[in-house]
Amino acid sequence: MTTDTHLKQHDATREKLLASAYCEIRRQGYQGASINNILESTGLTKGALYHHFANKQALGLAVIDEVIAVNLNDWFIQRIRDSATPVETLLDVIAQLGARLDEEAILLGCPLNNLIQEMSPLDEQFRHRLNVILEDWQSAIDSALHKSQQQGRIKPEIDCSAAALFILSAWEGCIGMAKNRQSIRPFQICLEQLQGYIRSLMIL
Repeated sequence: MTTDTHLKQHDATREKLLASAYCEIRRQGYQGASINNILESTGLTKGALYHHFANKQALGLAVIDEVIAVNLNDWFIQRIRDSATPVETLLDVIAQLGARLDEEAILLGCPLNNLIQEMSPLDEQFRHRLNVILEDWQSAIDSALHKSQQQGRIKPEIDCSAAALFILSAWEGCIGMAKNRQSIRPFQICLEQLQGYIRSLMIL
């Protein structure tokens, strides 16, 4: 076996474990997640898992860093950072969020927020890694608002940093409300109000 082939198999095994662990944690929470279920869904052995991850905590932290953070960056953060018209892109992404939310998302909620609620009070490493994602997300929204303010699209009196914190909090709250109510309608109402708030910041 060549070195390149070995590395590809190594990477594929790690990705398979991360994907399975993400699904298990999303359904059961981190504390309820079963290593046996993860192995059963992948067809891998405990030896393979512990070759890549020292323990369950290391696996959970990798899910945060390599799945949740990457997904958020690819779907949202990089889009508004790269946008020439970031506040319009922000509104567009929020509108798309309503279309992306399916029955499973309503049932299970936001994987990031679920882990924040479950693990931040219990594990400092989890709390830190989750906070890194929140800070990056908030920073992206803050930068989008500041850039739009410089473009004359956001009112000059707006405190963009405070608005970014509120937008992020409201966004996560919308998804949490949908999960609690097990209904998409409260989510849609919340998103409409969030879009209205962002438009109220703009010079139309």
